[in-house]
Amino acid sequence: MILSPDRVSAIATARAERPKMRDRDLADVLGIREAELLAADLGHGVRRIAADPGRLMPAVATLGDVMALTRNDACVHERRGQYGAFHAGDHAAMVLGEEIDLRIFPRHWVHAFAVERDGEGGPRRSLQVFDAAGDAVHKIHLGEGSDPGAFAALVADLSLPDDAPFDLTPRALPEAPRVNDSKIETLREGWARMTDTHQFLATTSRLKFDRLGAYRAVGVPWAIRLPDSAVVDVLRGAGAQGLPIMVFVGNRGCIQIHSGPVTRLEPMGPWFNVLDPRFNLHLRADKVAEVWLVRKPTKRGDAVSVEGFDDRGQLILQLFGKRSEAATDTAAWDALAIGLTDGVAA
Repeated sequence: MILSPDRVSAIATARAERPKMRDRDLADVLGIREAELLAADLGHGVRRIAADPGRLMPAVATLGDVMALTRNDACVHERRGQYGAFHAGDHAAMVLGEEIDLRIFPRHWVHAFAVERDGEGGPRRSLQVFDAAGDAVHKIHLGEGSDPGAFAALVADLSLPDDAPFDLTPRALPEAPRVNDSKIETLREGWARMTDTHQFLATTSRLKFDRLGAYRAVGVPWAIRLPDSAVVDVLRGAGAQGLPIMVFVGNRGCIQIHSGPVTRLEPMGPWFNVLDPRFNLHLRADKVAEVWLVRKPTKRGDAVSVEGFDDRGQLILQLFGKRSEAATDTAAWDALAIGLTDGVAA
């Protein structure tokens, strides 16, 4: 798909009329995909680049200190740091580091752009990756600690022709939560035998459950529904106690993880925010429609999480206690999370 001159002009007019509106919000106003906004600016500070994470992520590691951003419809996860070791995989890949920690699903990394625009403090540079439908899966924003020379080298090495194919597919409609009534007891038996959290998805998929369907079906003691306010409550509790936690936020193409404390917690209208120097979280608390306390057996004891879903049954975020590799050290988190069940009917 090549955008027509009329469409490019209409997008440029809309951007000029709303200069401070974020691209995602402007795309929603115009009824188009966010990737189309960037495609309309090709040659004007925007370049097409290869989206393949096997090529892109090693180059990103040369940029220095940047901000990684992954979001879904109800939550934005922003983490500052330097991209570290990239571990390739056809189905799933990883970036592992103390600050930038990603799980990548390469088949959804389809379109990518390098963006350089004038800002009040100088050029604003970013790399933005989109899925086949033109929705963002991951973004990388450069800042004061970033290397603009490395950015220029990355763009030169990974650039694609502006007229490279840019076909967008329809968005995939979310599926309703799946429960296989004939396999509920088998699910419970398999759940009790788990020794690693990574066995969960394999078990539920084999038995024809999805995540939320499994939680609804398995019941106590493994999954207990909490009040919708529990996500905010547990973040406040972790902040008050200075607990190191893990915050997972993702979409079809990327999951981004923060490991550490959350300190500065501020509600702003419908948004509940973590505004720490190296980590920001922006949660639309009003879009949290279902919250679960989940326990999964592991060799080091139960992994306890608090997980929020929207009204379509889509996962918004997961919160865990931060474990070290050598020991189980989440007793305070476990007590905080399990305490949310006080007064909740089983």
